[in-house]
Order: sequence, then C-alpha cells, then structure tokens
Amino acid sequence: MAPSSTSPASRRSAPVRALLAAYSVVYWAFFWLSCVVLFLPALAIWLVTAPFDRRRAVLQWYTCLWSSVYTWINPLWPLKVRGREKIDRRRTYVIVANHQSQVDIAVIFRLRTHFKFVSKAENFRVPFIGWNMRMNNYIPVSRGERDSVVEMMRRCRDALNGRNSLIMFPEGTRGLAGEMAPFKPGAFELAKETGNPVLPVAIKGTGRALPRRSFFLRGRFPLSLTVLDPIEPDEAPDPPALAELTRKRIAEAVGFQATAPSG
Repeated sequence: MAPSSTSPASRRSAPVRALLAAYSVVYWAFFWLSCVVLFLPALAIWLVTAPFDRRRAVLQWYTCLWSSVYTWINPLWPLKVRGREKIDRRRTYVIVANHQSQVDIAVIFRLRTHFKFVSKAENFRVPFIGWNMRMNNYIPVSRGERDSVVEMMRRCRDALNGRNSLIMFPEGTRGLAGEMAPFKPGAFELAKETGNPVLPVAIKGTGRALPRRSFFLRGRFPLSLTVLDPIEPDEAPDPPALAELTRKRIAEAVGFQATAPSG
C-alpha cells in the first residue's frame, strides 16, 4: 500500500482543527481592528512630519512597529531574527527576499531599518494598510503592464538616489512550498545602475504557517528572518548573474530548491 501524502495539518484531530479555525477568526478580526486603530497615529505622524521629513523616516519607524505587532502577539509564529547587525545604517541597499506567504510582509518589517517597499498596485487600494503605504511613498507596480514597470523603475532609482533602501520580492509572486522561482532582473539592474549593494534576506517557515491562498492558520510553526552578507554589484558581471548569485545564497540559507531559470 502506497504511503499517504496527507499533510500534517490535514491529519490533525477535528477538535484541533476547530480550535485553529476559531483562533484564525479571532486573529484576523484583531488584525483588521488594529489596522483601524493603528492607522490613526500613522496619519498624525504623516501630517506633522511630512513638511520636513521627505524620506518619511519617522513614519517608516512607526510602520515597522505597527507591522511587527502581528508576529509579536501571535504565539503560533515565534520569529527568530538573525544577522540584523549586518545592516550598515549609513548605506543604501537593494534588499531582496524570497516570498512564500503573506506573512513575509509582516516578517520583513522586523528588519527595523529604513526602506521603501515595492508592492503590487492593488495592495495600495486596501483600506488603512494601502493608505499608509501611500503616505510612506512606497512604490506600486502592476504586473504585466510595461508602463507601470517603467515608472516603478524610475521611482526606485529616485528612492535609491535619495538614500532610501528598497525591499523587493524578485520572484514576483509567492512561490510554491519548498521551491524558489527564478528572480526577475529589476532589483539587480537597479543595484548595477546605482552602485548600491544587494542585501539578501532569507525567510523561512512562512509558507507552512500560512500557505498561498489561505487565511487559515495551520498550527505552530517557528519562523526565521536571516540577513545574509551584502553582495557588492561588482561581484557579478551583469544583472542576470547578480540575480542568480543572490538567489543561490538565499536558497542555500533556507534549504529551498532553486529552480532553474527559464530559457
């Protein structure tokens, strides 16, 4: 008889599944209620500091605190952050991370550093969260729309030249569990053009904690966020080579299979 491929989550007893379902409802209810409450200080900070804080450094600090709440208060997502000391606050980075889950967004803010986030345009339309993203001058992009990509790259160059690090998920979308898709070249073109180092960040555990297309918390899964050594642009001859070097280092750190680049 062939061994069962049933996942551990699906083998949980009915009472445990019911408890996790109830906890998920409570957690997401808290999430949306807190977004309403925590947006108000963000709005106040923006109104007070916008005239003189062009980088939105104060608002970014508050946004890191806001986002961190969702991993701090959740006992099912214990998070270990490693390598934060590798971030030189005097430098500007193109920060790239693997992407497995919506939880990655909350996790990445635990870097507690200044950056502009590049995110799909529809996220900017989400009440409270999207409004805060706009106030922070984060950068939207519409996948598959060339004009949007061109504008995104222009704004990214301006941000880097203005001493703002960037955070990008170069896979372009959430990957399959245990695999890492080829990296899109945009982040690495920016690093080459501006001379700023790539800062690889490896995220582990989020794909199991909250899989793609799911809002059901699956149980207790330890998470980790690991800052790897920066990669200077001249360590690779061109953007595709820089992308592949970065991808291999992140894949090695999380133990993923780095799928072969297409073409």
